[in-house]
Amino acid sequence: MKSITKATLGRLPIYLRYLKSIKSISQNISATQLAKALDLGEVQVRKDLASVSGKGRPKTGYETEELIFQLESCLGQKDTCQVILVGAGKLGRALLDCEGFKDYGIEIVAAFDIDESVHYSAAGKPIYPLSELQSFCFMNSIKIGIITVSENAAQEICDLMIKCNISAIWSFARCELTFPENVTLLQENLELSLAHLHNKILRRD
Repeated sequence: MKSITKATLGRLPIYLRYLKSIKSISQNISATQLAKALDLGEVQVRKDLASVSGKGRPKTGYETEELIFQLESCLGQKDTCQVILVGAGKLGRALLDCEGFKDYGIEIVAAFDIDESVHYSAAGKPIYPLSELQSFCFMNSIKIGIITVSENAAQEICDLMIKCNISAIWSFARCELTFPENVTLLQENLELSLAHLHNKILRRD
């Protein structure tokens, strides 16, 4: 698969939703038509589609159904990736019930927490005791985990996920984690992101 930039990946669901809305009335579509319909730059649309489908055919552009299939395949919607989350507090539950991940072929299927009195999220997603994490991960071949626990517990959870054969971790904990080279870890710093926005405002004034 071709390497796709984060910016391009963010636009692919937009193309997909539009194409699905017109597939019954348009068998073909050009990058020019798509750019105009979505108010995007034509050059950018061409680059985005080239990373997924290659160049469109002269005069006819892209077959709508074929392009939909290629976008769905690229986004993983044909083979949904199951993800787990540890830490069912406010942030954890918000992520657990977020529907937007499905646009990218991802579903957070369950959360785990030390509080065994909580069983479901607001949307009905299961929240299991932390003691069941390992068996669940092995039974469902889970490869991606999300950490939304306090910084005091984060390293322990990270180590536990690695023991469960999880190879990619998205952490919201406010601390640096140690992990082996064969594991990919993305550290999300919410405070820094907000501070970055604040800094941009200050520079405008």
